[in-house]
Amino acid sequence: IIKKFLYSDHEIFLRELVSNAVDATQKLKTLASKGEFKGELGDLTIHVSLDKDTITISDRGLGMTAEEIEKYINQIA
Repeated sequence: IIKKFLYSDHEIFLRELVSNAVDATQKLKTLASKGEFKGELGDLTIHVSLDKDTITISDRGLGMTAEEIEKYINQIA
């Protein structure tokens, strides 16, 4: 839904997803360096499945709260 309204170029949308994953991972690493996070720091991965025509971007970074999703995402969609 977001892509349909905000982006007309597939590469821009993909770049935004990768950028968001990097930001989420970096935020968590920053908290860990301050001693405010003691969990496992995961990797950012990008998986391309040609047989399924999918690209999956996964991170274990700092996500959004339900309130942040409501405030930022639901207003766009």
